[in-house]
Amino acid sequence: MSDHYYSNRPSAAHDRKTIEVRLRGRTIKLVTDSGVFSKGGLDYGSHVLIEALEIPEGASVLDVGCGYGPIGIAAGLLGASRVTMLDVNERAIELAAANAAANGIAQARALQSDLLEAVAAERFDIVISNPPIRAGKETVHRLFEQAHAQLNPGGALWIVIQKKQGAPSAKAKLESLFESVEEVTKDKGYRIYKATKREEV
Repeated sequence: MSDHYYSNRPSAAHDRKTIEVRLRGRTIKLVTDSGVFSKGGLDYGSHVLIEALEIPEGASVLDVGCGYGPIGIAAGLLGASRVTMLDVNERAIELAAANAAANGIAQARALQSDLLEAVAAERFDIVISNPPIRAGKETVHRLFEQAHAQLNPGGALWIVIQKKQGAPSAKAKLESLFESVEEVTKDKGYRIYKATKREEV
């Protein structure tokens, strides 16, 4: 059986590499490995998402499907007071934790989790995801539902999705859950959506 990046425990032989990525004007080093998403370098969708992100100072941030950690680390660099990174892939979680520590993001933690299960009792100001499209639409829509439930009132879910990989149906699902859904930017077929939860009255 071939590994997917959303395997719990990749069987591929380790092949650790250090890559350099640009995150909001800063060059940082990240360690990647075989069996994790986009091991050869920051994927374009994540790059577009990171460039678009707005993180309120002191926000609590959840990165779902964190891989080796670039999005969560970017959130920490942008001023998040607490960063939680989740991935089903144990190899990704080890890398994300080590990469956050190596880049001075002391307010970050990384947990193995099926979608948001490991933090089901917690609430966040911002949830970010480059969702696991290859895991199927049902999984992605469940991620949206769980994110909505665990956002604080007025909080926002940020996602990146390709038009050809279901952006219209993803947007429709988000609009069924959230008070407002904004297409923040688009670039080379990638759409960045910011879905904001209703404020409490």
